[in-house]
Amino acid sequence: MTFSHAVWLAVALPLAGFLVNGALALRRPRATGLVSVVGPGVLVAAFVVAAGIFLELWREPPHAPTVVSLWSWLPVGQLQVDLAFQVDQLSAVMLLIVTGVGSLIHLYSVGYMKADPGYARFFAYMNLFVAFMLVLVLGSSFPVMFIGWEGVGLCSYLLIGFWFNDKVNADAGLKAFIMNRIGDVGFLVAMFLIWRAFGSLDFTWVTGHAADTLAPGGAVVTAITLFLFLGCTGKSAQIPLYTWLPDAMAGPTPVSALIHAATMVTAGVYLVARTNVLFALAPVSSTIVAGIGALTALFAATIALRQYDIKKVLAYSTVSQLGYMFVGVGTGAYAAGMFHLATHAFFKALLFLGAGSVIHAMHEAYHATHSHEDAQDMRNMGGLRHAMPWTFGLMLVATLAIAGIPPFSGFFSKDEILSAAFARGGEAPIYYLFYAMGILAALLTAYYMARLMAMTFLGPNRTGERERTHLHEAPWIMTGPLLALGVLSTVGGALNLPHLVGGHSALERWLEPVLAPGLAVGRLSMPEGSTEYLLVGAAVAIGVIGLLLGFRATLGRGILPAREAPPDTGFALVLNRKYYIDELYEAVVVRPLLWLSRVVLWRGVDQGLVDGAAVNGAAWTSRVFGGGLRLLQTGHVGAYVVLFLVGALWILRAVIR
Repeated sequence: MTFSHAVWLAVALPLAGFLVNGALALRRPRATGLVSVVGPGVLVAAFVVAAGIFLELWREPPHAPTVVSLWSWLPVGQLQVDLAFQVDQLSAVMLLIVTGVGSLIHLYSVGYMKADPGYARFFAYMNLFVAFMLVLVLGSSFPVMFIGWEGVGLCSYLLIGFWFNDKVNADAGLKAFIMNRIGDVGFLVAMFLIWRAFGSLDFTWVTGHAADTLAPGGAVVTAITLFLFLGCTGKSAQIPLYTWLPDAMAGPTPVSALIHAATMVTAGVYLVARTNVLFALAPVSSTIVAGIGALTALFAATIALRQYDIKKVLAYSTVSQLGYMFVGVGTGAYAAGMFHLATHAFFKALLFLGAGSVIHAMHEAYHATHSHEDAQDMRNMGGLRHAMPWTFGLMLVATLAIAGIPPFSGFFSKDEILSAAFARGGEAPIYYLFYAMGILAALLTAYYMARLMAMTFLGPNRTGERERTHLHEAPWIMTGPLLALGVLSTVGGALNLPHLVGGHSALERWLEPVLAPGLAVGRLSMPEGSTEYLLVGAAVAIGVIGLLLGFRATLGRGILPAREAPPDTGFALVLNRKYYIDELYEAVVVRPLLWLSRVVLWRGVDQGLVDGAAVNGAAWTSRVFGGGLRLLQTGHVGAYVVLFLVGALWILRAVIR
């Protein structure tokens, strides 16, 4: 049996880890040793399966996807859906990212979560999360993908609200769950429309017959793709459904790394790449995808400029970088979008896990001195590069990567997306606007990342004299995964080196069999010659300028600890409060819905109509009529005889008439 036909093992292994760790959480919550082996071990084993599948496809590229059917799931008339996994070049890339980066995050979690009383439960949820994500990327049809789509939504609720005794954490998990349900409605409607148009929900059938079934630019394909993108905005945190992702920081830091880097938020980008031919046939939808992506990239980058929680800065960074990915797939540069998805997984996992090491050290220092300062507020840090040199050096690598500085990985993937947007501007001028928004977002990205590094690692230390002596580097079970991610963040650009630097666009050529249907509808001509050099030079200059401005502006003024810092005012306050979008949603959506639920539905309908008119009314009517009839039951035989005679005479009179 080949690795491709054993692809079900990649899902079964983390699922088995969930069952084992879940049983341990219920029966032997103190069995940390076994949990530490099973939790990361099943992910490492799944990565071995993924690597075997990749090497198999590399040696003998298949002419068609390999579909491994496990059993018949929905045999309903013409609707025949098997629980089946699809192995091709695109799913192989996602397999490597999810299991590879996921394995490193699981190994890191052994050190980060070792003292938590919910240790076994944590790994059970993490294993289940990865299992559902693998179902999502391997599903051979829309319904099977939807199982994973909903599963990662459930696991995000469990993991974001992992410390559910704190109401803030529980509310954050609930918010993520509800916001994703809004987007999922779009996915469901799109599936109904696809079934109506194709009579099938299998990816191979839909992609193979899309060009013959759907009219380019027609109402049907436009509706399908817009509803699909609605699902993407929820899962991948795009405007207007992005607000759940920054609040997801309430969960443990490894959860943030897993959600932001390797799993849930990449699902929307993957869905667009998987259904590339549908979006290629819908130019209006593709323009909307690119436009929302560009707007999200810029909007989220501005918010990150004035956040003080180190994880919040990285959270808005993720929202912004996801916007770049949608700019890529929206312009038709599907390989570029997937390329940035891969490099982002490397450097964003490194940034979050590095931030986790910082928070870990700060917590231990404050705990040792019985201090109650905020361990995640960058204003309370400073000078940590002396106590944590490895973490500083590796996070600096990730910062250079996300800022787009060559030769680090983020430079190549981000530059390719910006170049694609510029190239598409020759056909549709609005893409020039998207390119400009992307360039400005890149400047802000470099600026806020320099600010993060400066406030955390440079300048004088602000933790306090007693706390400073307790600061130290994280243990090697945590630093080791950072080293691996640092290497990937440095050399990850080699996945798709352009011809400009002597590369052969390996990832693009690798994905071409899957992306061919969309490319056949409209292939994008990338800039060449002097234009290409000019675009690359502009991208590098923007990154360098942003870093210099960020370091200079942050270090050039005194930074006070959070308890001494003056409150923000003016536009800085607007940015710190995230443009008051959460407050706007609270006023416009949440409170009216609560009023409708409590006043109209509960008091008016439930208590007034159902309880009052129906239940209580029926009881009152029965009591009244029963009370009247009760008066006839006197217990006197003479009275009964009189009533009988009166009744008989009344009937006789009626008959005679």
